[in-house]
Amino acid sequence: MILHPNFDPVAISIGPVSIHWYGLMYVVGFAAGWWIGYRRASRPENNFQPQEVGDLLFHVALGVILGGRLGYMVFYQTASLLEQPWSVLAIWDGGMSFHGGVIGVIAACLLYARHKRHHPLAVFDFLVPLIPPGLFFGRIGNFINQELWGRVTDVPWAVQFYTADLMPRHPSQIYEALLEGAALFMILIWFASKPRPLGSVSAMFLLGYGVFRFLVEFYREPDLHLGTIAFDWLTMGQLLCLPMIVLGMALMLRAYRYSGST
Repeated sequence: MILHPNFDPVAISIGPVSIHWYGLMYVVGFAAGWWIGYRRASRPENNFQPQEVGDLLFHVALGVILGGRLGYMVFYQTASLLEQPWSVLAIWDGGMSFHGGVIGVIAACLLYARHKRHHPLAVFDFLVPLIPPGLFFGRIGNFINQELWGRVTDVPWAVQFYTADLMPRHPSQIYEALLEGAALFMILIWFASKPRPLGSVSAMFLLGYGVFRFLVEFYREPDLHLGTIAFDWLTMGQLLCLPMIVLGMALMLRAYRYSGST
């Protein structure tokens, strides 16, 4: 077993200003996304200009924050949202949903595509390889904060979290960082390195994230106020992944069918 280092959630304090590790991880994730996007946009075969990357990521940041917070309240805190609708604005209390963030990002990208006269799928195909680094650092932030821990286990690398019950648990945040972050990034960068049908890179992201998250949910402790929602094993996270997987499969089939590629 490994005892969690019990990091201070505050990374830097300057007078009354405190910068939390989780917020810092968001900044690092967006910076990594900008750098990767700038390099991709600098390639001659790309339809995006390097100066567009910052504008696109600004739209994405708004989508992540607004969609992630609203999605968390709708999917995981429905009762609180109905009783106190204004609680959706209390982002300082924590609580962000990746699936809600995806919906927010989709809406932001559609607005961006319309404004810049890009095909929406071209925007998504350009954007999705930039997302996994943010997921990687975000999950590291979850680990530092000792939140979203895994189920009790006896594996040698089990971690005791002070915020749980000090029982040995799967470090599911690290699993997600490695799968949804590192592995998905390598898959997308490889897949996007060659000409692909319009929409296929986006489809690969939906499939990859959906499958990886679905698998990790077997090792992640379900939300205490929800538990499992069906079959004594299906969690809300897994349920929300199913539409992503189905949409990814449909989009991939559509992309290759319309392109005539094999």
